[in-house]
Amino acid sequence: MENGSDFLRVEGVVKNFGAVSVLKGVDLHVREGEVLGLIGDNGAGKSTLLKTITGFHRPDEGRILLEGEEVTLRTVSQARSLGIQTVYQDLALINELSVFHNMFLNGEMTVGPFLNNRKMKEKTSQYLEDMGVNIPSIDTEVARLSGGQRQAIAVARAVYSDAKMLLLDEPLAAMGAKEGALILDLIQRLKEERGIPMILIVHNYAQVFDVCDRVNLLRNGRIEYDKPVAESSVEELTELVVSEYRKARETGNGG
Repeated sequence: MENGSDFLRVEGVVKNFGAVSVLKGVDLHVREGEVLGLIGDNGAGKSTLLKTITGFHRPDEGRILLEGEEVTLRTVSQARSLGIQTVYQDLALINELSVFHNMFLNGEMTVGPFLNNRKMKEKTSQYLEDMGVNIPSIDTEVARLSGGQRQAIAVARAVYSDAKMLLLDEPLAAMGAKEGALILDLIQRLKEERGIPMILIVHNYAQVFDVCDRVNLLRNGRIEYDKPVAESSVEELTELVVSEYRKARETGNGG
């Protein structure tokens, strides 16, 4: 893994919103087949960084390279066409639609002017089976599924949209242990069987050690920590963040 070439490189990326500087020169890279855990305080800019990689935000400075080629990402659609797929916390699923209709949202299969429901059902069943995802029925409305199942649908949809890279923005937020385990297993399978590089934003540091190869800490607008997971620990990551709180409190108290 150490010798793998970079699928993604972010070099010196700066992003300002008015007078507020959120990203102050971010350098980040993800190798082919690697899962990178991205951690940082609330408001550290993790989601802003992901949205910059997906073409939602344009960087004010710096550059992004995919497979060694510099790219200027102007829209989310353009990033998707290059194989960058993102799964956000809100999932962008439509509750009232069935599992199989959600799977092909904005990419429906048709025969003439009509939806080819039979074909979409076949494909959905095949995709979910391939990924080891168990759903009671693909005709079920998404609203009736558990959080873990809904997240699995969103991940599966991203993977089968010709994803070359997956960005997952807190895929385990607000999930119980059992649900979280379902998604971690799914990420592990994607890593082992498909070798899709991923960036995973997580709050629970223990989850970093379940599936990630390397961990980055985004703080003060930059990546301040970059280590293979094998050379780090939950305790070290916790201490890093706690020490920052201590420093902030001391400064706040005039100390």
